[in-house]
Amino acid sequence: MAPQLTVVQHAVLADRLTVLRDRNTAFPDFRHALFECAAILAVEATRELPVADTEIETPLETTHGARLSEQVVVVPVLRAGLGMVDGFLRLLPDARVGHLGMARDETAHTPIDYYSRLPAGLGEARVFLLDPMLATGGSAVNALQHLKGAGAQRLELVCLVSSPEGIQAVAENHPDVKIWTAAVDRGLDENAYIRPGLGDAGDRVFGTL
Repeated sequence: MAPQLTVVQHAVLADRLTVLRDRNTAFPDFRHALFECAAILAVEATRELPVADTEIETPLETTHGARLSEQVVVVPVLRAGLGMVDGFLRLLPDARVGHLGMARDETAHTPIDYYSRLPAGLGEARVFLLDPMLATGGSAVNALQHLKGAGAQRLELVCLVSSPEGIQAVAENHPDVKIWTAAVDRGLDENAYIRPGLGDAGDRVFGTL
């Protein structure tokens, strides 16, 4: 199954991603670079949101403009996805925010659900699932299935760094979901970490190393 994949090409995004990859980047700088990356990805992922024509009064005359016509919901996968929320809300301040908590089983490399809080009306909204790392794809596949079960119909997945294995897992289980990413890395190691990757995004953004 061929994935619906867009690798965002942007000079500033590439620069900030390099900051995120650098092991010497302190967590305040990591957090700020993650915010900037998320903001750039938000601009790209929302490029084709539907708009409605509207008539307004400028200080000089009547004219026509466009306003977003679809509700937007952003859902970070806890913890690391929280670091991407502000980048989206800077662009979309009216977006509602849900949360999905998933921990990683370090032995089986599978997700463990521990929290869910989602806004009503997902079926009428464009829903962006946020997770910096798309590794095995287990958390993303599970989260997307959870969101569909809650009524979401127009879903898109936004990641910073992705592995070929994770991309394929999403494509096989959710072929209708478009993936936005800043980079596709080489692959997974024996511990299911993305290589070269950027380490544990949650630990690095919150300073819990």
